Amino acid sequence: MNSMNLKLKPLHQQTIVITGASSGIGLVTARMAAKKGARVVLAARNADALRQLAHEINSQGGQALAVPTDVGSEEMMRLAAAAQAAFGGFDTWVNNAGVSIFGHCDEVSIPDMERMFATNFWGTVYGSRLAVQHYKQRREPGALINIGSFFGDRATPVQSTYCASKHALHGWTNALRMELEVEKAPVSVTLIHPGRIDTPYNEHAQSYFEQQVAHRGMVYPPEAVAEAILFAAAHPKRDMYVGFQAKALTLAGHLAPRIMDKVMEALIYPTQLDPKRPSRNAETSALYKAGYGLHERGSHEGWFRSRSLYVKAEKHPLLAAAAVAGLSTAAWLLTRSRSASSAISADTTAASPDITNSEVDEPVVAQV
Repeated sequence: MNSMNLKLKPLHQQTIVITGASSGIGLVTARMAAKKGARVVLAARNADALRQLAHEINSQGGQALAVPTDVGSEEMMRLAAAAQAAFGGFDTWVNNAGVSIFGHCDEVSIPDMERMFATNFWGTVYGSRLAVQHYKQRREPGALINIGSFFGDRATPVQSTYCASKHALHGWTNALRMELEVEKAPVSVTLIHPGRIDTPYNEHAQSYFEQQVAHRGMVYPPEAVAEAILFAAAHPKRDMYVGFQAKALTLAGHLAPRIMDKVMEALIYPTQLDPKRPSRNAETSALYKAGYGLHERGSHEGWFRSRSLYVKAEKHPLLAAAAVAGLSTAAWLLTRSRSASSAISADTTAASPDITNSEVDEPVVAQV
């Protein structure tokens, strides 16, 4: 059975489990899903925020169940059991809960790293296994949607532990998808790759910096991610990228990794740290306890987009293929141009009698 050929229920007939539902992407996804008629099972550590959200949805005619849950433990089994008891099961499971750490590789403590992996990676593993078991037992197609990151495709300075957790999440998700396809299991597995998204992600992060971390540059709304999630809930998709930048930079990183190293090194510090604001107290972060809830947006100073045109294109395979072809051509031309200019420089240098061999061996093209 090809997982891309599975027939999933329309949203208004679905029950959807959403982790990290108390803020940001999870909050927006829950509200959008409920408006489309889906029953939603809400999971997060912030019990008060979940109850308020469930009351909001139920009072507007929707159906919502709040299940306070720490995804970093196997109490996730209670979440699946609650969905079964209230709605007879679920049709889509969204592993969205996550938290970040801002700090250098040699500064972040090992306990902080382990706690982040408990949420970002192990939470996804627990949830994925519960969802797969449920779909296999009922023998009806269901969707598993894991929220990855552009930083799961491309590492960055400052967020090394977050990158590592998302790289692990991406690898595990892709391996799971292949195993299920070989087994012909009735599970659609989608990996979402968001770029910069306007959520309280930075405010909830554990920070080792004196300055507050904030997104700058192009920033997409959480509604764009929610749109991708809900599309994948009803239409099998392998991957969905949120933001043209996420796809373009991922592709450029594969084709010209050394150039992308330099780009990330040059851009991350000035685009991540806000010198005008002191960093939030580490004790208020959401690494070890629930962060504040019911906030969809963060406090960023970027160029805000109202939507992601690339998400729109991904709903139509031919448009997405054309966009990727254009990106591939542009990236290929970039690497060709860089290689050509480096080769010319090397030839010119070699022709000069004043240059030593050790200096000739240093063109950047050799590192791309």
